[in-house]
Amino acid sequence: MAPAIVFIDEIDAIGRTRDSRFGGNDEREQTLNQLLAELDGFDSSKGVVILAATNRPEILDKALLRPGRFDRRITVDRPNLAGRYQTLRVHTKNIKLAEDVDLNKIAQATAGAVGADLANLVNEAALRAVRMGRKAVNQEDLLISFEVVIAGTEKKGTVLTDMEKRMVSYHEVGHALIAALQKHTQPVSKITIVPHTSGALGYTLQMPEEEKFLSSKEELITELETLLGGRAAEQVVFGSMTTGAANDIERATELARRMITQYGMSERFGLMALSTVSNPYLDGSTMMNCADVTAAQADEEIKELLAKCYDKACQVLRENRGLLDEIALFLLQKETITGDELMAYVNADKQQLPAGEEEATPEEPEA
Repeated sequence: MAPAIVFIDEIDAIGRTRDSRFGGNDEREQTLNQLLAELDGFDSSKGVVILAATNRPEILDKALLRPGRFDRRITVDRPNLAGRYQTLRVHTKNIKLAEDVDLNKIAQATAGAVGADLANLVNEAALRAVRMGRKAVNQEDLLISFEVVIAGTEKKGTVLTDMEKRMVSYHEVGHALIAALQKHTQPVSKITIVPHTSGALGYTLQMPEEEKFLSSKEELITELETLLGGRAAEQVVFGSMTTGAANDIERATELARRMITQYGMSERFGLMALSTVSNPYLDGSTMMNCADVTAAQADEEIKELLAKCYDKACQVLRENRGLLDEIALFLLQKETITGDELMAYVNADKQQLPAGEEEATPEEPEA
């Protein structure tokens, strides 16, 4: 059939490194041996190209990767801004789009998304347009579908008590206010306290202004403070802790761990790498490769970093308690507010400060 392309998907199913423990009669090993023998028989002048794909290149047998067999490696990474724009164009080719649709903005908002995520987003937008009785997909459909993909659909039937709603409101405004008042942060696009099917009782959505591939230590610390801003707001206003911060704490701990063990941002360990990424193409899981004593010290360092960021978040919210109460009350009434509405409060507060009046810390606000 030459000239031809032979494509083998998920080659790690038969191309895993051979192990002497199982002897030479393992069926998978025999298949691999046969494949290696066949690959040796191909002549580059015959026009036969062998392609294979895998998410686990690190476990492939070394014999497969020798010159003359699979001798070129092409990494298909997550698409960049231009790649996401072109992918969105492909998926919207057969869909009627309204005049207000700007695929560049959607591409910018979906940093980190892969092709399947973008296809899902466009499909959700088309379904939403049909449900709303429209014949074309508009920009709002695409933006709301992006939120559906990351947070799930709204759970209209969930009824929270007044106290729970107040706590969720302060929690989300805590995140948003830290992000709005600090430098090195992504602007807040939306805050909502409507429960979603992902299990979140509300969320704060931040949209990047531009695509970035590097993060400084200052930006990462500000991100930690923003993640811990929800729990800080609960502590500052109610003096208690709730289960609502579980996901924030998990993400903050993971980020702090990467800063200490991978990025060399620790004063105690300096430039020493304490962990390695064992599976970069799937879940990005890491493996500690240091002494147990060092790992325990790293845990202490992570704990100190998180405590420092949490204290800073609490301090910022105490200094801006009046603003926190005002926005939380507004969010309670509207349930969903935009980043522009948030910044209108923040900017108005900044303009009032130079007048010479010190901001008084109000008592517990009324519901």
